Amino acid sequence: MSIDILLLVGAAVVVAGVVVAKIGDRLGLPALLLFLGLGVLLGLPSGGTSFNNPALAHDLGFAALVLILADGGLSTKWRDIKPAIWSSVVLATLGVVVTVVLMTLFLVALRTPLAVAMVVAAVMAPTDSAAVFSILRKAPLPSRLRATLEGESGLNDAPSVLLVIAATELALGKTTFADAPLTALLVAAELIGGVGLGIVVGWIGVRLLRNLALPSSGLYPLASLGWAVISYGIGVEAHVSGFAAVYVCSVVMSNGKLPHRHATRSFAEGIGWVAQIGLFVMLGLLATPSRITWQVVALAVVASLFLTIVARPLSVFASLSPFRIPVKEQLFISWAGLRGAVPIILATVPMAAGMPGADQVFDLVFVSVIVLTLLNAPSLLWVAKKLSLATDTTEVDIEVAPLDQVEADLLQVRITDDSRLHGVSVSELRLPPNSSVSLVIRGDRTFTPHGRDILRSGDEMLVVTPSAVRAKVEDRLRAVDKGGRLAGWYVQD
Repeated sequence: MSIDILLLVGAAVVVAGVVVAKIGDRLGLPALLLFLGLGVLLGLPSGGTSFNNPALAHDLGFAALVLILADGGLSTKWRDIKPAIWSSVVLATLGVVVTVVLMTLFLVALRTPLAVAMVVAAVMAPTDSAAVFSILRKAPLPSRLRATLEGESGLNDAPSVLLVIAATELALGKTTFADAPLTALLVAAELIGGVGLGIVVGWIGVRLLRNLALPSSGLYPLASLGWAVISYGIGVEAHVSGFAAVYVCSVVMSNGKLPHRHATRSFAEGIGWVAQIGLFVMLGLLATPSRITWQVVALAVVASLFLTIVARPLSVFASLSPFRIPVKEQLFISWAGLRGAVPIILATVPMAAGMPGADQVFDLVFVSVIVLTLLNAPSLLWVAKKLSLATDTTEVDIEVAPLDQVEADLLQVRITDDSRLHGVSVSELRLPPNSSVSLVIRGDRTFTPHGRDILRSGDEMLVVTPSAVRAKVEDRLRAVDKGGRLAGWYVQD
């Protein structure tokens, strides 16, 4: 296939994916599942054999997952994830182990060979970062709850990959159960090493980009995403978890007060969507519908129900009970353990390794992901409302751009419809000294505000502030956004 035809086909698939996403939003169906269906439809004329290269699918899947994790990290706010960081870590480690053990026992009870059962359990254990980032970020949930689920999905890929590789080697007879303690230590060491590497590389990236005046604002998002991917490459070469490194590095950079943060997040989100569309379409092409039997479908349904009703809730309660998280939040986290591309990608590991029965494992996981997505994703908001966890508020949006000639920053603030900044006068903002609202954009009209001018929903403000007090300005604006004009009245700003 020539490069011209490849570009044409690739662009057509992306556009089709965008249209499918819009249709899914209208119908209330998960877009990611529709992307998977699009891939299956594209492969039907060839009988599901148009793309039959598990090794290439494995490599492309891992590459796409790196971009998706970078998107998730660059869109994560530290103040949201900070209260949930340890619960996310425990869910991503202990939760995965408990899920693998329970699923293995269940599959063995269904007369599945032990080694194969361990492979399937390890493949099905992790939640999917693509599904979590794309679905939960549109859901009106408390920030701590959303951050717990996002943190788990961003971190649990790393131990899951290592567990799948270990289980595959066990099934191939390359290792034995006697090697389990050493394998556990290696998994822990690689995960810790990946997190540490991500922190270091992210810190260096923040210092570099904050002190590097690039000639175009569009280069900052490109540099941020490229730097995050570098951390993955270094992690792989250093034999630590590259997935943990890229996610942690992205989180550090996202919260390092980089210039043009909003543009960076928007760019990363766009790249993440392209990666998701390409990933799910490719995995749909890899599937062979004619090979899927009713026995596989029945086993997939039973395994999915066990995972949803038994294994996931028990792993969540075992992981989160020590943190005294309310039971209703644990119940929602149990239900919101979304599966998607990650289990299907991991199912290509035994296929690429040549494990006997790997095709059946892939088919089982493929059908299970469809069942779980149809079961969990459409009902998330309904479950949140039933558990009284749904919220109706969104946070004020603040964009930052540096002013090169002076030590100052320009903040672009968008006032949302439900913001309590509505009705507040400019003087009541009580910003730190030398910080001021220089311009208000209201519809098609712009004006320089005075102290008694009242802010309205839908307004955009341009705020100029010295770089040294920018954090205080942002904190003050967010406080008024949530608490109104009396926010922090008795607190010195």
